[in-house]
Amino acid sequence: MNMVQKTVLITGCSSGIGLAIAAKLARDEQKRFKVYATMRNLAKKDDLVGATEGYLGKTMEIKEMDVCSEDSIRNCVRSIPDRHIDILVSNAGVGLIGPIECQTIDEMKTVMDTNFFGLVRLLKEILPDMKKRKSGHIVIISSVMGIQGILFNDVYAASKFAVEGFCESLAIQALKFKLQLSLIEPGPVITEFEKKVFEDGMKMDLSAADKETADMFTNIYLKNYKSIFQSLGQTAEDVAEHTMKIVLSENPPFRHQTNTLYTPMTTLKYADPNGDLPIDTFYKMVFQHDKIFNASLNFIKLLRWRSKKSFDLGKPQPQ
Repeated sequence: MNMVQKTVLITGCSSGIGLAIAAKLARDEQKRFKVYATMRNLAKKDDLVGATEGYLGKTMEIKEMDVCSEDSIRNCVRSIPDRHIDILVSNAGVGLIGPIECQTIDEMKTVMDTNFFGLVRLLKEILPDMKKRKSGHIVIISSVMGIQGILFNDVYAASKFAVEGFCESLAIQALKFKLQLSLIEPGPVITEFEKKVFEDGMKMDLSAADKETADMFTNIYLKNYKSIFQSLGQTAEDVAEHTMKIVLSENPPFRHQTNTLYTPMTTLKYADPNGDLPIDTFYKMVFQHDKIFNASLNFIKLLRWRSKKSFDLGKPQPQ
């Protein structure tokens, strides 16, 4: 092969967005990437193996890595030829929803340890090599919740806010070393990750919360959870497509939102320096105009279904 393959290390590849990105890059027709897809538990590799049949051992290898362990990260990086990583895709993460009165501090620490300190550990190991070479692209799968907090996502949003602040600070230093840094910010994404978060929320013991808060979580948040994902949700493959474009871009943006349907929500934050507008808007949507909110979600769902239907009809039908 004449062209130089770029070495890509991706975390959290057992399912969801990480799996989709690993498969997308590994299956690239031009073979521009050598993918090291990592996961905490190799017993969960079957879905990734199935999605990349014919590419394993060629454009992709699967390795064990736990982002909560410095030793695990170090061992994985050392197993890569010359420790050379051109592109790091930091994707591993965990979710948590519900009233904070019903969550333990240990559960909160796990979210921060994985979502924030997991990235920090990765960069402590990989950044010095990139600095020496003055070459590398760090891609972080963040979230729109790293820009704007959402009801009953307090701790998860905090972990993503931490990631965004950390990267905003680091990006200035990265420029000096000719490194690129990109935050990819999906909105709702329909994956096993979200399904598990929802199921954990459904099983949550709400006895520590007052009746009004428990009712709000059950009858407003959880009740609307599926509708929001069905109306605004993307697939992991959509996010992988956006990630590939960012990785291939000559001048990748620092921030990139993958879901234009969600962008008006985050724009509210920048429209009001006082910060009252988004909070007031979300409050009214949830508590005062819930019928309009639900009608809007159904309308968006209908528009997406119609556009998908017309798109599908435009394809040649198999004989």
